[in-house]
Amino acid sequence: MTHVKICGITSFEDGLCAANAGADFLGFIFFRRSPRYIAPGAAGEITSRLTEHFVDPNTRPVSGAESGQTPRYIGVFVNESLEVVEETIRRANLDFAQLHGEETPAMLEALGGRGFKALRPTSAAEAEIEAEWFAELGPDNGPQLLVDAYDANAYGGTGKRADWNAAAGLGRIYPRMVLAGGLTPTNVAAAVETVRPWAVDVSSGVEFEAGCKDSDKVRDFIFSAKGLGAAGSGSERRMRD
Repeated sequence: MTHVKICGITSFEDGLCAANAGADFLGFIFFRRSPRYIAPGAAGEITSRLTEHFVDPNTRPVSGAESGQTPRYIGVFVNESLEVVEETIRRANLDFAQLHGEETPAMLEALGGRGFKALRPTSAAEAEIEAEWFAELGPDNGPQLLVDAYDANAYGGTGKRADWNAAAGLGRIYPRMVLAGGLTPTNVAAAVETVRPWAVDVSSGVEFEAGCKDSDKVRDFIFSAKGLGAAGSGSERRMRD
């Protein structure tokens, strides 16, 4: 079953909604120029509250991560120093760091299996070259690399669709590849069928405004990505809340 990362979490309520719907990963963006930026301390409060909430096995996500575990937490960084990344990992209780800028393989090596690289390739050939540099440095128990859409003026969250053909080629080589870029509840099933990624990543595609998740879209996205059928609507959704 495809894993799901809901990125750009800025509130406990959005994180809880995603966790209850079955998200395997929650992403927090620590890039100050992003409209979904969150301070490390605020992210730490959210992750701590979520972890405490799911201590009781009876409140864990019923369709979430394998073995009924709470989601794992990922921080998104753009060209930060190693010291800043490591301190944020500690303060925000993160499991992994997603490096989304022009970071080098040496940066991933220094993180010692706690980080993975997001690629924004301009071509399939570039994607293959960059994947060779970074994929084997990713964590053994998490994403190896992420493929996002290229944009000359932004590092992500643009809603642009990634190159599915290039991503599919990488997915055949690297078994824990994450597909991002332009995914929505209406196209994620097709993306999973075409690319066969280990995980899919969404942010703007499940929002009603930047940084604020639409709970119905979050549920629909997760259910579609995991092939669980329709999430339901109206009173059915309220009964699950």
